[in-house]
Amino acid sequence: MLRILLLIGCLGLLVGAGCQPPQKTRASASDGSRYQEDLSTTRPPISPVNKEPVSQEENVKRDVRTYTEPTHAINKQVDAVLDSIDRINLTRRFLDGYTIQVYSGLKREEALNIKKDLLLYLPKLEADVQYNQPNFRVKVGRYFTQLEAQKDFQQVKKYFPAAIIVPDRIQIGQ
Repeated sequence: MLRILLLIGCLGLLVGAGCQPPQKTRASASDGSRYQEDLSTTRPPISPVNKEPVSQEENVKRDVRTYTEPTHAINKQVDAVLDSIDRINLTRRFLDGYTIQVYSGLKREEALNIKKDLLLYLPKLEADVQYNQPNFRVKVGRYFTQLEAQKDFQQVKKYFPAAIIVPDRIQIGQ
């Protein structure tokens, strides 16, 4: 409510300050003559343009200083942290990512048929059947971001309207 009142107040000030009656130089259009107004009072003043080219030496002024050796270098500490991150990354086998889930249900035969249809319609995509008790899931692709998965998702959606993009763990090294 306060915002609306503030907005109305600002609009009132703008309208009051910006609306000035036009200055007529001739008779109005009702007399049958042509209407004109003098806008020279509202135009901004034009400043003269300096046409002399400025040399690059004058334009760039550099402060030449001698080299100063850093006194508080932390390179050894940064290297130690980077090495520990590298060791952690070597032990990781999975990354968080996304896959396209085409089927999720109780019937194994239906999951295998959908995998077969996927290979028939979209041979470039690698389909995988997973069993998580009690459901069978048919998943396609491994993507690091949801945006990457979107391109293939549009193709899969044409043949399998129930397909969705789901978060998944992606195995590294395959």
